[in-house]
Amino acid sequence: MVHTFALARFLDLLLKGTEVKLYQWIGIGSVEAAQKATSVNSILALEVLVACGLILFFLIVRLTLSVERPNPAQQLAEIIHERVGDLAEQVIGHGYQRFQAFVTCLGLFILLNNLIGLVIGLIPGVETPTGMPEVPLGLAVLTFLYYNYHGVRVQGFIGYLKHFAGPLWWLAPLLFPIELISQLARMLSLTVRLYANMFASDMLTLVWFSIIPIAVPSVFLGLHFVVSVLQAFVFMLLSMIYLSMAVAQEH
Repeated sequence: MVHTFALARFLDLLLKGTEVKLYQWIGIGSVEAAQKATSVNSILALEVLVACGLILFFLIVRLTLSVERPNPAQQLAEIIHERVGDLAEQVIGHGYQRFQAFVTCLGLFILLNNLIGLVIGLIPGVETPTGMPEVPLGLAVLTFLYYNYHGVRVQGFIGYLKHFAGPLWWLAPLLFPIELISQLARMLSLTVRLYANMFASDMLTLVWFSIIPIAVPSVFLGLHFVVSVLQAFVFMLLSMIYLSMAVAQEH
């Protein structure tokens, strides 16, 4: 895909100098190794493209707000805000508004990266970013840090750790390591679920496009669309559930 590679090349030239200097400053390898390690690939370029698209969309909505004559972008934003808000209120409960922006952006970012796979087979060189393991892993780590940060913020460090120890003090030595492993396993679960489903959907689409380039593959493009929406929703829903558990306070 020419545009994707052009964007990747542009980002590579834009960031190369700064990243190489950082590598040299912390003393990791040679200049040649640093230049190779910091190369921007098409996957990162697509992620940047999606992020810029979302920022542009929100800017348009913000700058064209109107009570009397809402434009289509504002109407779409209001629908998304209302639907995500209703779900967040049910899952997180009181104070959900603080987290709504994060889970909304997370869900939209994953959805749009998933949907890039719809052009696989139509435009050579296009890959679904979420079909690569490092992308879901990055999103899972971000979610893990986010909900744990708010858990500590709401309950305090000691209060938050008490959740890992369980209700009975004499079971704490057994429950604490189990809960800690369970917390870390959430990152693995979020990563594998999103990556495996999108990778499998991509492979299925590519196989059918290589066998029968017309008609039949359209069915699998529809399936890819359903999988993309479902996986974005599941990731966002699980993030809400983890947030609700992290900020929940015992009464």
